[in-house]
Amino acid sequence: MGDHSCLAPYVDCYCVALVTIGAHSTVSQYSYLCTASHNFADPSMPLTTTAITIEDQAWICADVFVGSGVTVRQGAVVGARASVFRDVEAWTIVGGNPAKYIKQRLLRETPKCNA
Repeated sequence: MGDHSCLAPYVDCYCVALVTIGAHSTVSQYSYLCTASHNFADPSMPLTTTAITIEDQAWICADVFVGSGVTVRQGAVVGARASVFRDVEAWTIVGGNPAKYIKQRLLRETPKCNA
């Protein structure tokens, strides 16, 4: 986990393979990061594992499923209850099941208060 990152309460980080969370990123409550699956083409269905990477400044909103092998690129937002099975491009907002592109994420300057 990078500096100033957060795994909220009730996140299930099923880290059979490596899970990397970048700086200033948040994984919100009840999300599920799943680095394992099974090879359903093989009759014995052996376990397969692939890392998950969440880059800097990303936000995984509440109750999101992130599948094995996914990279959520810098600044991306995954909307609440989305299911992510493919990489999410930098500075985009995705949502739904399966997660699809909604729009670009644009940052605005926050006005400073002169007290």
